[in-house]
Amino acid sequence: MDVEQRPSNDNSLTLNLEHDQQHGTLNDSYDVSTAHTIDQDSWQQVGLMLVTGFNCAYANWLLAAFHFIDGRRFIRYRDLMGFVYGKKMYHLTWISQFLTLLLGNMGFILLGGKALKEINSEFSDSPLRLQYFIVITGVAYLIFSFSIPTLSSMRNWLGVSAVVTTAYIAFLLAVAVKDGKSNPNKDFTISGSKVNKVFNSFGAISAIIVTNTSGMLPEIQSTLRKPAVKNMRKALFSQYTVGALFYYGVTVIGYWAYGSMVSSYLPENLSGPRWINVIVNVIVFLQSVVSQHMFVAPIHEAMDTRFLEIGKGSFSLVPLTFMFPSMIFLKVKGKTARTKKKAWHWINIVFSFLLTIATTISALRFIINNIQKYQFFADA
Repeated sequence: MDVEQRPSNDNSLTLNLEHDQQHGTLNDSYDVSTAHTIDQDSWQQVGLMLVTGFNCAYANWLLAAFHFIDGRRFIRYRDLMGFVYGKKMYHLTWISQFLTLLLGNMGFILLGGKALKEINSEFSDSPLRLQYFIVITGVAYLIFSFSIPTLSSMRNWLGVSAVVTTAYIAFLLAVAVKDGKSNPNKDFTISGSKVNKVFNSFGAISAIIVTNTSGMLPEIQSTLRKPAVKNMRKALFSQYTVGALFYYGVTVIGYWAYGSMVSSYLPENLSGPRWINVIVNVIVFLQSVVSQHMFVAPIHEAMDTRFLEIGKGSFSLVPLTFMFPSMIFLKVKGKTARTKKKAWHWINIVFSFLLTIATTISALRFIINNIQKYQFFADA
């Protein structure tokens, strides 16, 4: 197991919290799973989004505390789980991360291709098929991955990413508010049976989790300056307060402006002017390049490391986000923690397990329904 050693004066399994811890687009029954495809009550939709986001924040806050255990520094999620629960959990964690990162990158390449197609659509009434733009996006990702090979070398690019994201939010909100004011007859009703709405709600939970967390917090935390736990928690606090305000603001404004017919790709609904539409989609493409690299870098590292033993053997992100941090807590601090706290973490584990099953069924159902509706190379 690959961990970095840190001097310790205590041989017992104690948690080092670096002092800061001591002080305390079709509106049908199979619509795309977003936070607004649940029911007709807007407060229920916003409530689901906020509750899911809060739980993501809590789980990541908890996980950040376990960057050091018994004087050891853990720079990979799989190393942390392997140290606490053994080799089987090491491999299970790595497989879960790999699937999460793989599916995430598939989503990013589709997002980048969609953005390029929207740009082409602004200048042509017969744009190229989406597949061509996916290939172009893949080439751009490949070039970027050779130029920026590690997470540590991403620091400057993350600053650029923050700037372009701010510009994206400003342009998007300006046009969405204008469109919303000019369209007083918006329809917020969601069609479909109660069963479809239930499955869509689980799909929405999966979508919210994906946009709130990555399943690789220890890997990101390893790039921070000391004290890593304190700085990671500062970053998480900023993400789930200021960041969430703008992120959720875009979601709510988009729903208010376009109603239940809003596209899962919000820039597709913008009325213009053309130059804003082009800028917004350019930003989406550039942001997808940077974001996907944050996901793909650990895959490159894992494929290169000698500690990976492949022969031994939204499905994986739920346990990575909610279940595993509580499992670590029970293993590391279970003997000293109060009964109420242990019960709370057991509830988290059981609930996360059930949520994993429900979201997996929802995802499979969504895929099967799409297979019935779309051709293999659909230009959508």
